Amino acid sequence: MEAARRGLCEQHAPCHDRRTRETRQRRYGGDREYHPRRPYGIGRKEFDELLAEQGGVCAVCGVPDPEHLDHDHRTGWVRGILCFNCNGGPGRFRDSPERLARAITYLRGTTWQRVLIHPGVYQMCSPTRGRPPSPRS
Repeated sequence: MEAARRGLCEQHAPCHDRRTRETRQRRYGGDREYHPRRPYGIGRKEFDELLAEQGGVCAVCGVPDPEHLDHDHRTGWVRGILCFNCNGGPGRFRDSPERLARAITYLRGTTWQRVLIHPGVYQMCSPTRGRPPSPRS
């Protein structure tokens, strides 16, 4: 199936994959150099320097040895190196500080809780959506 999607018949796909790996090895020294250089214009040396500037940790959460280049989706410029989980966040919020701020507000203020309003009767309430009536009413 994979070979068919690439426009290759099954018998030629392994040869194509082998040639691709060999070309990347010859031109770039392997995938670790090829993947960041092609879209972002930086190589392994620059990656290691940026990681050292960050103290060897994810620029967001501080997990050691992050492996993912974060970039601005509008300009394509590299912002830093993040772990897998943190790298997905900015893109999912479309690189918008306003969307991210609304998400933070949401996380801080919408914890729904069950509140007993009468014996055996509960109501769901949230700090941002008002309080349930008092049990005495």
